[in-house]
Amino acid sequence: MQVIETLAEGLKREIKVVIPAKDMESKLNERLADVKDKVRINGFRPGKVPPAHLKKVYGKSIMADLVNEIVREQPTQILSSRGEKSATQPEIAMTEDKDEAEKILAAEKDFEFTLSYEVLPPIELKSTKGIKITREVVDISDDEVNEQVLKVAESARSYETKKGKAADGDRITMDYVGKVDGVAFDGGTDQGAELVLGSGRFIPGFEEQLVGTKAGDEKTITVTFPADYPAKNLAGAEATFDVTVKDVAAPGETEINDELAKKLGLESADRLREIVRGQIESQYGSLTRQKVKRQILDQLDEMYKFDTPKSLVDAEYNGIWSQVNNDLAQSGRSFEDEGTTEDKAQEEYKTLAERRVRLGLVLSEIGEKAGVEVSEDEMQRAIYEQLRQYPGQEKQILEFFRSQPGAAASIRAPIFEEKVIDHLLTEIDVTDKKVTKEELLADEEGEGSDKDAKKAAPKKKAAAKAEASEGEEAAPKKKAAPKKKASEGDAE
Repeated sequence: MQVIETLAEGLKREIKVVIPAKDMESKLNERLADVKDKVRINGFRPGKVPPAHLKKVYGKSIMADLVNEIVREQPTQILSSRGEKSATQPEIAMTEDKDEAEKILAAEKDFEFTLSYEVLPPIELKSTKGIKITREVVDISDDEVNEQVLKVAESARSYETKKGKAADGDRITMDYVGKVDGVAFDGGTDQGAELVLGSGRFIPGFEEQLVGTKAGDEKTITVTFPADYPAKNLAGAEATFDVTVKDVAAPGETEINDELAKKLGLESADRLREIVRGQIESQYGSLTRQKVKRQILDQLDEMYKFDTPKSLVDAEYNGIWSQVNNDLAQSGRSFEDEGTTEDKAQEEYKTLAERRVRLGLVLSEIGEKAGVEVSEDEMQRAIYEQLRQYPGQEKQILEFFRSQPGAAASIRAPIFEEKVIDHLLTEIDVTDKKVTKEELLADEEGEGSDKDAKKAAPKKKAAAKAEASEGEEAAPKKKAAPKKKASEGDAE
């Protein structure tokens, strides 16, 4: 077998492989000898079939199997012998000429095929001693815990139907139909919706007009959607809502005690406070982790500059770009609405994709040299978390992970990355800094895991998702109608 390098340009490689016809015939004869005693052909006793006849009957199919085995196994062996790692699965090209293919299967012509691939660039790891980061830490006060516990208590408070008019703090139950220019719009209709007046859960001006209504009242409310409303068809539009009040209920007393805790399935009010404190610590800890990770990645980005495989960058970019366009479509907005153009956004996201691939390769090399591994238990826990998100579909999801090797890799990659970050935190200079929760929660425009992506569009939703693997949380989706806010009533 001849292995001839025909292209070595940057990270691109092209290898021509030639297997002489005599070698292919020799492999064929070996296979025919193996099957001679196993086949049954009418007119011949077992093991007595003439080689020429055996070749005539089975030669072509066996040669086809040999060709498939060669193109399946040889690329890995060739790359290994060259000391190279392919960025993606090598592309294999063979003759498409029918007559030529027939001659190869008949062992009358050399079997030739070409491998085209990009190699992973060699990465010489640098010392991490120069990396310095600041870890922001928030002290959680008892007042903050009590404030959140009060919100939990308010969300769990009881209401009793009352006679008379609704006042601030009362809960009304209603049906409504929203219209723009007299036409009902998607997401603007609901039945049996509950709303606590004064909670600010609906669009501005909606709740105030329901104060003073009573059960059985029918009222048309006119409001104007905010100019920055996510749904483009509603942003800045004047709308009417035909509301039928079904019930008015007054709130009961809000008391934080053991009885409230038991109502929530807990043994005591102290336990409730403990859980709420843990939730706050988890939230702040997650934000601290994101900012720490961002600093590490930004400094690694400055330390490492090398060519990245175009195939990996293109795949990363296509995933980002698809998410960006899906988010824009869902929100009804355009690139112009986000203060940019499509060409500008593409340029910014290509830069982001290149950075993410480069940093991924760096983290992979660091993790490999440090012996970082993802255990089977960690994988099982991660898959279990996936199953929890899709109740009733557990069997299909498990089958998906079993049948798609890439699916398991997508679960392993973020776990591996976080473990590499943990490893780096044991080596780099970390300084803790006490900050207020406002400072920790501050989300400056363009702040993210990628300096080059600061001007990319649209930052608040699509960009955040695009950068999710570098420590950013995806922005929550907003309702297209005056629905309640998702955070209302959460223990957090």
